[in-house]
Amino acid sequence: MTCSVEIVCVGNELLIGKTLNTNAQWLADKITRLGGKVTRITEVGDDVQEIASAVREALKRKVDFVITTGGLGPTFDDKTLQGISRATGKKLKLSSEALRLVRDRYREMSILKRLRLTKPRVKMAILPEGSSPMRNPVGTAPGVLVERGSLKLISLPGVPEELRGIFEESVAEMIREKSGNLAFYESSMIVRGVVESALAPLIDRVMRVNPRVYVKSHPKVGEGRIGALIELHFSSIEKSREKAREQVIRAIIDMVRMLGKRR
Repeated sequence: MTCSVEIVCVGNELLIGKTLNTNAQWLADKITRLGGKVTRITEVGDDVQEIASAVREALKRKVDFVITTGGLGPTFDDKTLQGISRATGKKLKLSSEALRLVRDRYREMSILKRLRLTKPRVKMAILPEGSSPMRNPVGTAPGVLVERGSLKLISLPGVPEELRGIFEESVAEMIREKSGNLAFYESSMIVRGVVESALAPLIDRVMRVNPRVYVKSHPKVGEGRIGALIELHFSSIEKSREKAREQVIRAIIDMVRMLGKRR
């Protein structure tokens, strides 16, 4: 069973180079280890039309999950849910459940002696109609789940700790179930003194012999430069971690054998 996922990351800070997109890296790693497959990662700015366009295009590709990050907070530039509203045709409306979650989090944090639900705080509880809020165990803005048939559109905050908290608590199990509890295994080996162009045919041969293993070369020293150093990354997704590990180890042994024949 396959589980395909697209990630749409929202924030001007990503596009101007101010912020490194560690959220996408973390999500991709987590999703892969849960047996899912990330098919695309897109970055857009804090613009309703750009967000709507990116989400709409992802929905057209009929993946199992579309996950957005960022743009759920109380400030004027938090526009992700407006973009999702436009992309899905679902009107924004106040969610009593989301408002309760926001209120409860402020009370738990005890940062306000007397809680006032100001307009910016209420904004975090205005969701696309028919969606479900997901508890934020770290911050105040809830995650949001919009279901379209079998497809799940999930919005997570951009603050890394909040994104990770909601993902672990509410999203990981959805992906695990959809993937059929597949297991991911990876390992790497370092190859010295062989340039990437010489490794290319060996990689092709290893992958033909081991079709369940993906082999990717990562040069640490560029082609043609003195002191060639390349990391070969082997990965496999199987019904069990043991099976995936077995596949990877077999592919590594084949690669070592082929490299030995070159010498």
